[in-house]
Amino acid sequence: MTANLIGGEWTGASGGRLVERRNPADTRQVVASAPDSTAADVHDAVTAVAEGYDEWAQAGPERRAEVLAAAAAVLERDPEKLAAELVAEEGKTLAEALGEVRRTPANLRYYASEAVRMTGRTYPAARGLVYTTRQPVGVVAAITPWNFPLNIPSRKLGPALAAGNGVVFKPSEVTPLLARRLVEALLEAGLPPGAIALVHGGAEAGAALVADDRVAAVTFTGSTAVGGRIHGAVGPARRCQLEMGGKNPVVVLEDADLDRAAGLVVAGAFGLSGQACTGTSRVIAHDAVHDELLARVVRRAEALRVGDGMSEGVHLGPLATREQLATVAGYVELAMREGARLHTGGTPPGGDAVAHGHFFRPTVFSAVEPSSRLAREEVFGPVLAFLRAGSFDEAVRLANDTCFGLSASVVTRDLGRALEFAERVDSGLVKVNQPTTGMAMNAPFGGVKGSSTQTFKEQAGETMSHFYTVDKTVYVGNG
Repeated sequence: MTANLIGGEWTGASGGRLVERRNPADTRQVVASAPDSTAADVHDAVTAVAEGYDEWAQAGPERRAEVLAAAAAVLERDPEKLAAELVAEEGKTLAEALGEVRRTPANLRYYASEAVRMTGRTYPAARGLVYTTRQPVGVVAAITPWNFPLNIPSRKLGPALAAGNGVVFKPSEVTPLLARRLVEALLEAGLPPGAIALVHGGAEAGAALVADDRVAAVTFTGSTAVGGRIHGAVGPARRCQLEMGGKNPVVVLEDADLDRAAGLVVAGAFGLSGQACTGTSRVIAHDAVHDELLARVVRRAEALRVGDGMSEGVHLGPLATREQLATVAGYVELAMREGARLHTGGTPPGGDAVAHGHFFRPTVFSAVEPSSRLAREEVFGPVLAFLRAGSFDEAVRLANDTCFGLSASVVTRDLGRALEFAERVDSGLVKVNQPTTGMAMNAPFGGVKGSSTQTFKEQAGETMSHFYTVDKTVYVGNG
């Protein structure tokens, strides 16, 4: 069982309610239980951080860097155990879980280095001195999803703490255990208990946290629908950073290396069982290569093995929840009614080994109409839609024909057209001859259109550090 952390004490919800988390690969197994927190619990958590983070805010940047680096070392002590817990709670394959377990401490070390680089500026003045300083923004609410229960929280808690803020952390109710592991590592590393609170729960807890005007900044990763409600609740007087959904295309031009294209399409579409905001959900292929590329992708998809992520040779673990499984199955049924052609997948796998989990086979459709819901809405599962384009211009138009703009990729040998694609595509992240997934930890990350608030970038860069700090301009005259 896990618990809330409020005022340095591990505690249950005031109403006594608990939520069980079961293994998505075998729902007979309970992995964790967590408090189902009320608005009163959230109020107490915000109060504790608002009154308790000053010690951390006053700590020097070197001390904050030391704590973040030490927390990274704690997480690295037993990566196999942590990865096994991640597989059981979230559903990744062991290889995917180990990748996340290794990336998370690397993130914390990066933000440790950023703690000592958050500098101000000096400006020319007629007399005296004008300079800026950066100070913590205050209490930060970090609301995170289940698909990367260590990596994404570390990308929010890391920079928030590096800047000296206090954090109220509300993870997804789907992954409470991994959230506790991250907070435990920070506390063991020397983070003052007053600088952080952990509050588990669902919509009630999230809404109460966002509505509390003592929270100076809200950072959220999740669905566009929820992000829109958060943005409305935060209002103009407080800061809000949202990273939301995507309908990410891979555009394959007629000169592309088709083996390379098929490989990166399959990696982007079916890695993490399709449960990544940057996952590939559309392939826009030039007429000259569409049929051959489709055949290669289908062959690769059919070779992927679905099963428990701890089993050797498994490529796709389960979907994280029963609700997500139902959503994916619903989109497949809808695509069939809309006239798309199913080439492979479309159903859960059979057999006793997967009988008690939320499994779904890699699924590929062609003849997908650009106006269809399959081409326009985020599925968040292992379902791929093929569309045809008669020209480069049509491919760019189709890539932009969605309300999202998170990640996009082009596969071509022509550097000029690759650069033109990067210029014209409506996407915050552009890849050339790479999957739509994956990013460098020291580069800004964020989308356009319905994928982001388009205000502060996440992960790295100047806008990230400005989100977590307040610039203060100081004028000094001669005495």
